[in-house]
Amino acid sequence: MLFRRRSSLTPAQSAVLASVLRAPTFELVPLKNALDQAAFLPPAATVSVTASPAKGIEATVALCEQLQALGFRAVPHLSARMIRDRAHLSELIAWLEGAGVDRAFIVGGDAKEPGDFPDGLSLLRAMAEIGHPLSEIGIPCYPQGHAFIADARLLEALRAKAEFASYMTTQLCFDPAAIGSWLADRRREGLALPVHVGLPGVAEPQRLLAISARIGVADTHRFLVKNTQFIARLIRSGGFYRPDGLLEGLAPVIADPANGIVDMHLYTFNAVDITERWRLGYLDRLAVPAA
Repeated sequence: MLFRRRSSLTPAQSAVLASVLRAPTFELVPLKNALDQAAFLPPAATVSVTASPAKGIEATVALCEQLQALGFRAVPHLSARMIRDRAHLSELIAWLEGAGVDRAFIVGGDAKEPGDFPDGLSLLRAMAEIGHPLSEIGIPCYPQGHAFIADARLLEALRAKAEFASYMTTQLCFDPAAIGSWLADRRREGLALPVHVGLPGVAEPQRLLAISARIGVADTHRFLVKNTQFIARLIRSGGFYRPDGLLEGLAPVIADPANGIVDMHLYTFNAVDITERWRLGYLDRLAVPAA
């Protein structure tokens, strides 16, 4: 069974969880099975597509073009370190515009040798200078820190990037209290960007390890390091990981309007089929119909 019964949610918390689970963002990795897994997405779903140095930024944009043509709302991860220069950036923006893609998620990325854009902020500034048709831009945030970047640098960059962004999405984080306290600190500082909370979907160790192998040897180490907590929880679960308990812990954080949480970002690891079954089951248990 993919759904585990929980009974400690208040009616208000159940309602707010339903509101963010009705139409979440689903994240896909641009692998060969991505379109097969997209068949399990709800109609017109928002789909975030990651970027990998081994696959190239063009693979991300190409998949977004295909998803957009199928009626989904695609959100490419534009990885700064994978974009060579302004000419390359202009080509990618034109490609997105031609495909009808009007949003993007800006990340620094993992490429070892960047071109003209060493980080997300430099890419955002270049995009603003040359102009673009994107109506919505997301950026990442890290309530539990980053594997390779110091906290002070992360916060400095976040504050600088905020003026170019429409929202921020939290990293995979398994500590609701950490998310809540981090958001409270940012709100006290005046950072008002809406938040999309990152939530791992239903997954199994074999799926995660298979993806790490398929994205390319050069990316495998970083992928595994970034997802260390997730892998540990998968191993402890003895099989499938289900986010029920994490979601219940997040309910008070999501329900607090001061936190400005407006959406859920599901990290599917290309297991849309079982993640979507879980989502629909969870909504059913909350007694709120899916959109």
